[in-house]
Amino acid sequence: MATFVRETWLDAPLADVWAFHSTIEGLTVLTPDWLGLRVWSVYGPDGDPDPDELDVGAVVRLSIRPFGDGVRQTWTTRIVEREADDAAAMFRDVMVDGPFEEWVHTHQFYADRGGTLLRDVVAYELPFGPLGHVGTPFARAGLAAMFSYRHRRTHELLE
Repeated sequence: MATFVRETWLDAPLADVWAFHSTIEGLTVLTPDWLGLRVWSVYGPDGDPDPDELDVGAVVRLSIRPFGDGVRQTWTTRIVEREADDAAAMFRDVMVDGPFEEWVHTHQFYADRGGTLLRDVVAYELPFGPLGHVGTPFARAGLAAMFSYRHRRTHELLE
């Protein structure tokens, strides 16, 4: 599986960065417009719609249509792990249905020098087996652009 990592330091408290990223609103405002994101539904672990916080068991159904071209791609993700204390926090979402063969996104947050170190780690496998590996450089470029935007927006909104 390929891995993509992006990290940035924020002049913002861990608690604020963690709270912001723990909501569906955090996802929507950090997704670049060029992805054409639509959130269809969000359910908490108990099945309640629109939970205040994305906790273990929460399911998000969304779609993207990059650059407004082609067929809209549906995507379902589930929060499978979530931990937090005063020094660090993390949550992990796994794509259960969508355009990748596999997608595991680990969101990590560390209290650091009076601010927060934010790290995104994405392990992914493109579809079509060995043929899909040809697309890895293109996927990496797309992830770099998306996470560059996400981290820049996080700076703008939380610092």
